[in-house]
Amino acid sequence: MSLPSRAVPAPQPPPPRARAPRPVPRRAPRARALRSAVLVALSAGLVAAALPAPAPLGIGDPLFPQLGNPGYDVLSYDIALNYPGRNDRPLAGTTTIEALATDELERINLDFTHGTVSAVTVDGEPAEFASSGEDLVITPARPVEPGEAVEIAVTHTSDPRGPADSGGWVRTGDGLAMANQADAAHRVFPSNDHPSDKAYFTFRITVPDRLTAVANGLPQSRERHDGSTTWTYRTVHPMATELAQVSIGESTVVHRHGPHGLSVRDVVPAADKERLEPWLARTPGHLEWLESRVGPYPFENYGVLIADADTGFELETQTLSLFERRLFTQPGFPEWYVESVMVHELAHQWFGDSVSPRAWSDLWLNEGHATWYEALYAEENGGPTLDRRMKSAYAASDQWRADGGPPAAPKPPAPGEKISLFRPVVYDGAALALYALREEIGTEAFDLLQRRWVAQHKDGTATTADFTALAGEVAGRDLSAFLHAWLYAAKTPPMPGHPDWKARQPISERPPKAAKPG
Repeated sequence: MSLPSRAVPAPQPPPPRARAPRPVPRRAPRARALRSAVLVALSAGLVAAALPAPAPLGIGDPLFPQLGNPGYDVLSYDIALNYPGRNDRPLAGTTTIEALATDELERINLDFTHGTVSAVTVDGEPAEFASSGEDLVITPARPVEPGEAVEIAVTHTSDPRGPADSGGWVRTGDGLAMANQADAAHRVFPSNDHPSDKAYFTFRITVPDRLTAVANGLPQSRERHDGSTTWTYRTVHPMATELAQVSIGESTVVHRHGPHGLSVRDVVPAADKERLEPWLARTPGHLEWLESRVGPYPFENYGVLIADADTGFELETQTLSLFERRLFTQPGFPEWYVESVMVHELAHQWFGDSVSPRAWSDLWLNEGHATWYEALYAEENGGPTLDRRMKSAYAASDQWRADGGPPAAPKPPAPGEKISLFRPVVYDGAALALYALREEIGTEAFDLLQRRWVAQHKDGTATTADFTALAGEVAGRDLSAFLHAWLYAAKTPPMPGHPDWKARQPISERPPKAAKPG
């Protein structure tokens, strides 16, 4: 994510170890021998009555404790949505989840809210369900055993109405888009809504013929019905739920090629195609620039989705980054600034999308790296120098830490203000820690670290501890104490090579001014 009004000084107009992709296993019939006598003796109602009341669960994320669910690993999502032609009405949907149980599950919790569930099946058999908090709690006819593959199908609605700052669906001038970061995918579809559980996605989006539907991944088919069309897309790489994207609108899809023949497809309002083309044409160059620094682009395609909506941010949804239309059409933003924001979201495809955070407190690994490459690109294309930007960040760093916590231990978002998680400390404050690391180990080792990081953890998840360990391995010495100070300390450490840089004292720690004589 990037916040254009925050990213760089600009004229003011007006976030398990890496696991390799694996196919969904065939589901074997459930083993019933050990419990058949019990199942025969007890009816489904008696089994349900013996269980405690449904309750929301979570995996204990430091920032979102109720997010995610224990006991299973999602392998794939198949999400079918039917858009009624207006963005102020619920969509009809069916979400089918293939998962692998890691524990015995008498109940299966999914994250889901802001929609109505009408039916649930588990392996084709009707299952009981109830809502508890922001969880959908499912009681299958029979418990699911550890190591067992299970299919969960939920028939539900997906409601785009509600507060715009809650995340999930974004209502645009001509339809809908998604902005699920950090914890809002479950406002759109039932899921295990935590980046530690990545999975493959298939989207089947049915819309009136006059509209275009686009989603993450590669197009698979387009089937016409009586007045409507179903567009199907499938990802080639696993994806976190917060990175899902579906665009519905009066859109044009613009195709071109990037490095090595990479498919680049941009989705723009049809009326703005010609006006936006000069910006769209720059993406292949951005891809080449980043590949020269961090290695091959990690996904099957890329593009930008320009939405007629005022979100206040841009978002790195996987293979199809979301941008506000005004970033490209509102006068006053310099070219270097607009392009650096485009590079920020593109850099996230490596840092945050391909390598996802194991917990939301690892958000700095996403935003710090994306801000780093944003700043480097700006420096090379007419913006402020990296040193100037980092010196300014250093001056503000103690205040940022006081306000939002250190980069790798950010404070939770303010109640009712989820976007407040994305504070300066996880952007320029985290990039400042990377700058300090480069000053400490040298440019050659730092650049090697960046390449090895995205290669070693591709398609998986990683933690701050993983980054610290790899940095020490590349540098040939233990960097734990050095990086701990930069990532976890309440005060900003001295900057290597810049003893003259000073951090301003946080306002809360400044002594009161003496009263003037009367």
